[in-house]
Amino acid sequence: MAEKTTPPDKSVSAWQPPKSPRSVAKAEAAPKPEGTPAGERIAKVLSRAGIASRREAERLIEIGEVAVNGKVITSPALNVTSTDRITVGGKPVKAPEPARLWLYYKPEGLVTSESDEKGRQTVFETLPEDLPRVMSVGRLDLNSEGLLLLTNDGELKRRLELPSTGWLRKYRVRINGNPTDVDLEPLRRGIVVDGERFQPMVVILDRIQGANAWLTIGLREGKNREIRRALNALDLFVNRLIRVSYGPFRLGDLEPGGLEEVKPRVLRDQLGLDPMAEEEVPKRPAPPKPAGRSVSHGPAREGLKPRTEGPAPRRRNDPAGDAPKPRSAPKTGQKTGPSGDPTRPPRPRRPS
Repeated sequence: MAEKTTPPDKSVSAWQPPKSPRSVAKAEAAPKPEGTPAGERIAKVLSRAGIASRREAERLIEIGEVAVNGKVITSPALNVTSTDRITVGGKPVKAPEPARLWLYYKPEGLVTSESDEKGRQTVFETLPEDLPRVMSVGRLDLNSEGLLLLTNDGELKRRLELPSTGWLRKYRVRINGNPTDVDLEPLRRGIVVDGERFQPMVVILDRIQGANAWLTIGLREGKNREIRRALNALDLFVNRLIRVSYGPFRLGDLEPGGLEEVKPRVLRDQLGLDPMAEEEVPKRPAPPKPAGRSVSHGPAREGLKPRTEGPAPRRRNDPAGDAPKPRSAPKTGQKTGPSGDPTRPPRPRRPS
């Protein structure tokens, strides 16, 4: 009896390879069409200077906190150049510093925002005092912990958060329940919760531990409480959630509250940036090897001369110096000896 095949779910769109932040940066740096005003948008300049994100900078402009060359502006539709004098709240905006990025282990119970209307402690209140003004790349819920990226550059923040970047974010999730691998299949296909569709996730059932189970979940979008809501729809409830990686950046050995800056070389390699890059000393080309130079292959033996470079020595009984030809495989039905070589059949004896 022929087995029935299930047609593919057409509601799940085919996954497209994500764009790297390097390609996004190149697209943004593409030459602008003729007639475009010189400079950059005021909100982008404020974001680049670390004043606020683009959205927050636009809000500051709309409420009249930003002035350009002594004139208060109320619309973000303005391009500025390095010769313009910009102030926010009466304070001059300094030239943007080189982009920097930090890895931070957010402990459970902290709010990922500048301030909280309920008076709860925020992430930024626990950071070292000598740290420059930073912004978080994305958010982590109050009851979630793990890797949180911090940057002093609003444009870098925006670039890392773009959906087109599509970096995989991995989480270690402990749930109350003992699901089977089949029970988690809806998450891999994509699930709809309260009319909102979540994209397919990478879900691995790691182990069962008493009344709980540990999962590894990877996703490429950051909707509000996405993992918790998706698991709740399957009657599985999260009691611990740890983000362990964000694209190429990993939590590693950081302890809760720990902070570590990403090296400039890593930023340059992963993001196509060149912030605070150390000047590389050009390497001197290696001198060419002289003909006939001796080549050492270990400690020299007493009484032996070192071998010199040149043509390989000829083999004995091989005038051309070529390697011996491999023996042909035995014919079908032909007997072989103990070593696998073909043997000749014994000659028939003559009748006496």
